[in-house]
Amino acid sequence: MTSKARITAIGTYVPERRLLNEDLEKMVDTNDEWIVKRTGIKERRITEEDMYASHLAIKAIEHLIESYNKDIEDVDCIIVATTTPDYAFPSVACQIQSHFNINSTGAFDLNATCAGFTYGLHLANSLISSEQHKKILVVGTETLSKVTDYNDRTTCILFGDGAGAMLVEYDLDNPSFIGSHMGTNGDGGIHVYRSTFATQMNNKPLNKSGMMVQNGREVYKWATRTVPTGIQQLLLNTNLQMEKINWFIPHSANLRMIESICEKSGFPVEKTLTSMKYYGNTSSASIPLALHLGIQEKKVQYGDTLLLYGFGGGLTHLGLILSWNVK
Repeated sequence: MTSKARITAIGTYVPERRLLNEDLEKMVDTNDEWIVKRTGIKERRITEEDMYASHLAIKAIEHLIESYNKDIEDVDCIIVATTTPDYAFPSVACQIQSHFNINSTGAFDLNATCAGFTYGLHLANSLISSEQHKKILVVGTETLSKVTDYNDRTTCILFGDGAGAMLVEYDLDNPSFIGSHMGTNGDGGIHVYRSTFATQMNNKPLNKSGMMVQNGREVYKWATRTVPTGIQQLLLNTNLQMEKINWFIPHSANLRMIESICEKSGFPVEKTLTSMKYYGNTSSASIPLALHLGIQEKKVQYGDTLLLYGFGGGLTHLGLILSWNVK
């Protein structure tokens, strides 16, 4: 299906509170050198106790509106990617609709964990290109600090909070979406999860604390094997060469993982944008945060070809190639 959808604006938000590596040294057996060497993370942003995913999402959308002078009253669908919604229901998307008083719109959350934002963009492109919708808000928002076990030194060093939003609109003449590739390995779900009701998965017992649990070694092996293969398939799908990609923007899981993916894909690390150094792993928010940093630093320019790749729990992954034609 030929795309008829164009990304027209982006906005982001992170909480003011910083959690530095030096702070974590006082909480668990770790140190700044060890964290930076293994993850590339120096600090992460943490919400206050009474701030939730909906608050971050609303701040990111307000930033989008102010930055691009956008009107969202006629948005006809709101898609929110999150693994940490304020409530089981109502959805964060419904809270956004209420806050901005958008009169006639669909609103729903999706959970594809760290691939959530690329899933949301992919779905928005499909809905607009099929001419079922004209103007869609796509949001990734996470408060992972609320489900992080700060006694577990292998996971607490990774995660932070943040949000990103994009506006996708109908545009027959100048679409943003060039191609996509997605896949799933549900058998690997046991390697990174947060349990609610279930006590076992794949006949294996689960940690019932309600906090995130991750087998970092297995997730690393899966991601560094799966993402380079997915990138090659994505390039084949779009009939593009790697040299045509101006910027690679993967989910900011950790720096060592990104370096391995780049090495196996033959893509230079210096042309890769990440957000983990100062924000940590923000799951569905990491890609828009990294892209916005690239725009602020005047790296990403109008007309650039971008390769976005989300991957994470599920295990899920989805890559997109976009033309960055946001004015």
